[in-house]
Amino acid sequence: MEATRITDVLSVNDGLVSSAKLFKNVQFIYELYLAELELKALGVKFEISKGYRNFKIFNGKEDIKKRSAYFEEVDGEYTHYFTITRKNRTNSVNQYLTHWFYPYKGKFHPQMIRALINIIGVRDGQIVLDPFSGSGTTALECMLLGVDFIGYDISPLCVIIGRVKTESVYALSEIEGLKNDILRYSITLKGEEYYSFLDKLTNNEIVKNFYKLVRLIAISDLSRRKKDYKSSFIKNLHLMLLSVKDMREIKESLNLSFGKISIEQGDARNLKLPDNSVDGIITSPPYSIALDYVQNDIHALKDLGYNHKEIREWFIGVRGNGKERIELYNEDMKKAYKEIYRVLKPNHYAVIVIGNAKYQGKEIDTVGFTIDYMEGLGFKLEENIDKLIFGLYNVMKDENVLIFKKHDG
Repeated sequence: MEATRITDVLSVNDGLVSSAKLFKNVQFIYELYLAELELKALGVKFEISKGYRNFKIFNGKEDIKKRSAYFEEVDGEYTHYFTITRKNRTNSVNQYLTHWFYPYKGKFHPQMIRALINIIGVRDGQIVLDPFSGSGTTALECMLLGVDFIGYDISPLCVIIGRVKTESVYALSEIEGLKNDILRYSITLKGEEYYSFLDKLTNNEIVKNFYKLVRLIAISDLSRRKKDYKSSFIKNLHLMLLSVKDMREIKESLNLSFGKISIEQGDARNLKLPDNSVDGIITSPPYSIALDYVQNDIHALKDLGYNHKEIREWFIGVRGNGKERIELYNEDMKKAYKEIYRVLKPNHYAVIVIGNAKYQGKEIDTVGFTIDYMEGLGFKLEENIDKLIFGLYNVMKDENVLIFKKHDG
């Protein structure tokens, strides 16, 4: 995977030259490099100005406008991504549309994910897999680009979050129709009573999941920030409805064909998929050596009725202590990486976003372990990109974007 370098000088052979401008929030070297890789993958010939923010574009103007992640304008016209990011009900630049639903630690940066979908060459109707789908960032970005998505996560909470972000737009009328009943009769109910009330109100799982997540965000606000539950519930319900309406408006105004999204509870160590069946993989394995995902979301899991002691046995990286914990994590990840190799089509790409975790004061070389094991399986490391992490709910300070290509046969 070769990028067009900043120093390349391209001749104009086909007449008109377009101009493209990066987003103002593109500030880091890795972002500029990803922007270059994205253009290269889209087949665009370009030249970068001395200021590193404006580009001369010699072809592919429409692809940049419709698909790119790092460009704000092309010939003075806003890109689709710029228009999408304006639909933001939060104070965080990367929490547009439904991305903000639930304060999940370790989230992807959606702009980077959109770029990576383009960089690995996945297009409309093809399938991206995320075997650790987490809060559903990759799912939502695939949906917006018209790319089909399959996601698995061991956490039932993550499955709800990802589904609500991507499915609620299809049941907006019924969700709105139940709003008054929810506020009038259920807001003061306890967990089991609340969920029983939802079952009586509707058989639509999309609607039930939406109102489950409204409650779980309020539970999180109470547990983590000591916010008043009732006030948080009402505020979140209002904002979530507005965000889902934004999804519908964006689809109509940009004439988007949403990708098909499937998110299920499942184990990355044993994927229920055929060999050579997906066109690309973008994932971030759990940082559970450093972050106890069960403990972090214990308030939500308990409210849903799960036994946290039992659920710990399902998760990668939270079993055992000391050296045993690291050994168990590595063995589990070997199984997951074997599955990634098995289900990916030959000559296609798998992106692993991972950083070195710290455990009991020592840095664990997770990146080196991942590269060595993936190459041993038959992958070739095409790119190893150092990146900074920023965002309210992230626990790591830096990580690596590893792009692997599966050998043919």
